[in-house]
Parts: sequence; structure tokens; C-alpha cells
Amino acid sequence: MSCAGPSVGGMDIEVLPATGRFEDFATVVGTKRPDAGGCWCMSYRDSRLSNLERPEYMREECANEPGPGVLAYVDGEVAGWCSVAPRSTYRRLTKSRTIPFLDERDAWSIVCFVVRPGYRKKGLMHHLLAGAVEHAAAHGAEVVEGYPAETGGTRIDTISGYVGTVELFEAAGFHRASPTTAHAGHRERWLMRRELSG
Repeated sequence: MSCAGPSVGGMDIEVLPATGRFEDFATVVGTKRPDAGGCWCMSYRDSRLSNLERPEYMREECANEPGPGVLAYVDGEVAGWCSVAPRSTYRRLTKSRTIPFLDERDAWSIVCFVVRPGYRKKGLMHHLLAGAVEHAAAHGAEVVEGYPAETGGTRIDTISGYVGTVELFEAAGFHRASPTTAHAGHRERWLMRRELSG
């Protein structure tokens, strides 16, 4: 799968699966020191793992299909990340008391966006979301969900905005499927869905 977007501001943007691209993934979400507290996109997967265990866990995830998500490249340089995988693979979601299950289908969940400094405010999250949907569809997903924040048209800080915004998901063809009791930056989050097949 390769989701090549149009040139934006003279930049060529391409979204690719993280499979086989652990070093690029680490460039976006990791840290140079293995004992440091980098997220490594483990909050939803298994936050019980130590800082030392997280890089190896994600190295293994990147080594196997379908992989843990997609990466955005700007003019060939890795610039962003989106975590997308079956909901059943996210420990935090399988035990969530704040984000409901809607049906028995194993929806693919989009839980996190990271855009590197220097590449922000260029619309990369739109490209990452489109690439995540394409990646899920290529691996047989029937439905894709996300759990973005309701902004009411106001700005959201970078840290709270890692879940995306309702407006971002609506622009990509998602609909509000259910309210949640989850919050990001004191803002309500919605369960947004997009059907990929009948």
C-alpha cells in the first residue's frame, strides 16, 4: 500500500505502512535513549511494559503484517505517524470503560497521530488519516473507528490533539457513531466510524 498525496506547498507527501520501517517509526515516536520515557505508541497497546521493553515490542510489531500503523513522508523524509490496527490488539481499548463497543465486528482503531516538529500545520494529519483508512481496507477491515476530541472549532494543544479532532475525521468521511465518556485536554471525545464494506 502506498497512499501518495498531492504535492502540498511544493512538497511531495507519501503515506506507507510501518511494516519493515522500524527505524523511521522510531525517528517519529521514539527517543535516542532506550531508558528514557518515550511513548513508543504503547499507551493503548500495553502501558505496563517498561521503557526498555517498549522499543523491542514495537520493533516486532513493525516486522510483521499488518504492522502497527502508517508513516508519512515529505520529500522522502519521515514526518509523521498514525497508529491503526484492529481494536482487539489494543489492550486499553479492550478494557475501556469510557469508549464503548458498538457491535461484534473487530473494527480497526485509529488511536494516535504524531507529526514531527517542522512538519506541523501542513495538513499531514489528513494524509495520515487517509493512509490509515487505506491500510485498514487493504487488510480486510469492514469498519474503521477513531476517538477524536470535540473542539467546537477552537484550537487544541498538540499534546491533547494526538487523538485527532472531530473535524479531521468528518472531513475524511467518518460520522459520529456514539458519544464517549473519554476526554482529551478536558474536551469530550466521540467515537467516529467509517464503513468500508457492506
